[in-house]
Amino acid sequence: MAINTPQIIDTARQVLEIAATIAFALSGVIKAAHKKLDVVGVCVVAFIAAFGGGTLRDLLLDQRPFFWVRHENFVWVVMLVSLLAVGFMRQRHFAVTERAMLWPDMLGLGLFAAVGVDMAAEQGMSPLMCVMMGVITGVFGGVLRDVLCGEIPQAFRDHQPYAVCAFIGGWVDIMLRNSPVPEMAPMLACVFVTAGLRAIALWRQWRLPSWRVE
Repeated sequence: MAINTPQIIDTARQVLEIAATIAFALSGVIKAAHKKLDVVGVCVVAFIAAFGGGTLRDLLLDQRPFFWVRHENFVWVVMLVSLLAVGFMRQRHFAVTERAMLWPDMLGLGLFAAVGVDMAAEQGMSPLMCVMMGVITGVFGGVLRDVLCGEIPQAFRDHQPYAVCAFIGGWVDIMLRNSPVPEMAPMLACVFVTAGLRAIALWRQWRLPSWRVE
């Protein structure tokens, strides 16, 4: 009997999506706290960070209703995570810095990129479109989060590889889909490659080419 079935793959995708939602919600909470927003503002920014990329993906893939409407528990999870995180940071006097946001953001990038590629592949999209759906899902929650907080998105201004990591992770996923590996291997590889490259980029201070201004 086969170990991997469509039902198991669908469950794995949901687990990855829940984990990504929590990770990006935390990044939104930290960003909102850094901006000293009230509890409503914190929840709104967390919601946008957690659901923005996936909603844009669903729009492009013509998926109705949106993933967080299909899975109502996601909304409860984001609200609960937001309130608990605010309470923890206030009680522990957590240092709200830009750097503190990098780690949940990095994890969410890898998780959402894998989900985006997988959903597009399931619909029979071309390899390039699958990878682009992964990039959009992984990147645009953070982009919308930063825009809502009145900043140029960090993904566009810090010159450190971000979308590039999701792009590479997406191609690793696509290549493994055409290889004799377990069905869950491509998604997991996308997560580890994307998040791993982002972690290494932050650690080694890798930089993308930037404009030279006189």
